[in-house]
Amino acid sequence: MSDQTPAIHLVRSNESHLEGITALYNDPAVARQVLQMPFQSIEVWRQRLQADNPRALKLVALHLGVVVGSLGLEAYSPMRRAHAGSFGMGVAVAWQGKGVGSKLLAAALEVADNWMNLHRVELTVYADNEAAIGLYRKFGFETEGLFRDYAVRDGQWVDTLSMARLRGSSKA
Repeated sequence: MSDQTPAIHLVRSNESHLEGITALYNDPAVARQVLQMPFQSIEVWRQRLQADNPRALKLVALHLGVVVGSLGLEAYSPMRRAHAGSFGMGVAVAWQGKGVGSKLLAAALEVADNWMNLHRVELTVYADNEAAIGLYRKFGFETEGLFRDYAVRDGQWVDTLSMARLRGSSKA
């Protein structure tokens, strides 16, 4: 890490991170790039964190104790899809483009590959979120499909991409 890169620490999210996670996803600029509703209550995030799911990993990126990013990875439970999982991620606007997303994603994929034994990791991303798409491609994700008018954002229908990374693929 260079002297100019602020220290970012990744930890499993817990009760002490609730306010930070809620604030992160309630930031209008973050909310418009993730598939979450804005103005979620702290209770919504408490329920998500308290859900005791051994097939899930929930991480936060901290800078000086402040939540600057979050990632949730969950392996699917149906037997025929047990080899796959998906994730969602958000990074505070002031921290985008500074390696937080890369650090979160690298940690999640290390767990997916070496602890959860996932062969396939999937995601959905807005088709116009070029920065996120670039990050995902950097980690071996490929576009598998376009979902037209998938979600509403700012009162408009927006397309999303389905992307996936296959562990062991020659392209990953």
